[in-house]
Amino acid sequence: MNKELRKVVIAGNWKMNKTATETKALLAEMKEKLPESNATILLCVPAINIGTAMDAVAGTQINIGAQNCHWAKNGAFTAEISADMLNDFGVKYAIIGHSERRQYFGETDETVNKRAMACLEGGICPIICVGENLEEREKDITKDVIKVQIEKGLAGFTAENMKNSIIAYEPVWAIGTGKTATAQQAEEVCAYIRGLLAEMFGNETAQAVTIQYGGSMNAKNAAELLAMENIDGGLIGGASLKADDFATIVSCVK
Repeated sequence: MNKELRKVVIAGNWKMNKTATETKALLAEMKEKLPESNATILLCVPAINIGTAMDAVAGTQINIGAQNCHWAKNGAFTAEISADMLNDFGVKYAIIGHSERRQYFGETDETVNKRAMACLEGGICPIICVGENLEEREKDITKDVIKVQIEKGLAGFTAENMKNSIIAYEPVWAIGTGKTATAQQAEEVCAYIRGLLAEMFGNETAQAVTIQYGGSMNAKNAAELLAMENIDGGLIGGASLKADDFATIVSCVK
């Protein structure tokens, strides 16, 4: 990470975990155990728990984010949430295009683009997820896959849009599997992403964009991953549901 050029964001993705009661309990534990940090600390909770979580962390360094955002301001989109709805709670970050959304709910690069644009128009920073699956990794086409996802997912973006967005590299084969890319593998792809951004928006913009790694980052490997030049934080799944583990990861940001 390079804190002189861009902000470090340690984000937890709670996925479909924790009731409102459990959310309050875990956040109380987080508040006790998280060290003071120069990083932006973010927890993306289920939509039904956003209000509870916001109340629980009021006045602390913890930010609360969403796991999704629809491209429309309102309408007949059952079970979706809009940027205006998130804004009303004070949410400033939303995960867009997570591999589970792509796999189970039909997200495409085009819908990711529309959702990300809606976030930006609504004053919310989209955390735009990209990554290859195991078959694509084994075929050695990771960079081809990433290039398509970046170019289609960021279609129509301006440099200013890009500076207000985050990219999360999440190799699908390393999400929830206990496997993780080596620090060198993760750095190689994150550096490649930054190179693509430089081609699209210019080097100054590319150097200002936070790029996270999100494939089973945990308390044991976080320090090595975060020591890489082009890894500016993590999008963390299982470890963000354990206060001790998440605190250890945050402490790796020196």
